Amino acid sequence: MRFLVTGTAGFIGFHLAKRLLDEGHEVTGVDGFTPYYDVQLKENRHAQLTSRNGFDGHRLMLDETERLEEIWSSRSFDYVVHLAAQAGVRYSIENPRSYIDANIIGTFNVLELARRHPVRHLMLASTSSAYGANTDMPFHETDRATTPLSLYAATKLATEHIAHSYSHLWGLPVTSFRFFTVYGPWGRPDMALFKFTRGILQDEPIDVYNHGNMERDFTYIDDLVEAVVRLVAVPPALPAERAGGPPTPADALLSPAAPFRVVNVGGGRPTSLVDFIEEIERAVGKPSRRNLMEMQPGDVMRTYASADALQELIGYRPATPVAVGVKAFVAWYREYYGD
Repeated sequence: MRFLVTGTAGFIGFHLAKRLLDEGHEVTGVDGFTPYYDVQLKENRHAQLTSRNGFDGHRLMLDETERLEEIWSSRSFDYVVHLAAQAGVRYSIENPRSYIDANIIGTFNVLELARRHPVRHLMLASTSSAYGANTDMPFHETDRATTPLSLYAATKLATEHIAHSYSHLWGLPVTSFRFFTVYGPWGRPDMALFKFTRGILQDEPIDVYNHGNMERDFTYIDDLVEAVVRLVAVPPALPAERAGGPPTPADALLSPAAPFRVVNVGGGRPTSLVDFIEEIERAVGKPSRRNLMEMQPGDVMRTYASADALQELIGYRPATPVAVGVKAFVAWYREYYGD
């Protein structure tokens, strides 16, 4: 099969593209190599992909519509997985325009091309931040998501709504997956695991927000990729083509007006920030020096996914223990940086 994957120099896009290549698929990758974090890390990820048979990499931003059109129209894609985005909750306060340009306009351009060059299934990356100020746990896909607490979350919700309208108007099968705090080898330097590991290894204090009184539904990268690969194979059907019978959790994800669904990708096992730090300390082999701080604007106290619908759809839910995932990250970090 032929895949277009946006964001292949990024953390998730790199791992997904590698998995698809391992399975013998052809992957066309697009990435803008923006300097939000260490570009050399992106270069090193992408270098692993460009050395592989079946990978065709392109450096461009998603607002370069003519170049994107040229790539898309030059081959027939079976599936598109749109991962490219401006990430980060806190950075959206400092540089809000980058989120509008990358997340909303970039996604619009992808949807426009998918409309003109239909694919079997379009997958869009969303986020658990979409649940915003919701307090009922676990988060279900059918919960109202109307209270985003950061511009990042707001732009991701906007892309879900825009994608739904395209799905309705042109019958485009779309799945928007909300992932929960993804971590693992080759992860982003702005994420807590990366910062904490670096700080502990260098005997520097680590910033612990809200005095550690936070919980996250951590999702190991291999689990996320497994879920996405399985979801690719189950595009939502048009409303008129759906089977009848009693509704199930997976049925509840489907739009009544379009071949569109939103689905959580998380294991449903929140871990406290304090416990997470202690796992890093065990993996590194030394204690941390903690700088206890107040809650950051735009952040949330807790994330907790319901994985029932995901389990029904694909027979799988993320299950890698945090201890295992953290140990794998620390081993990669030490090898990569020589610490």
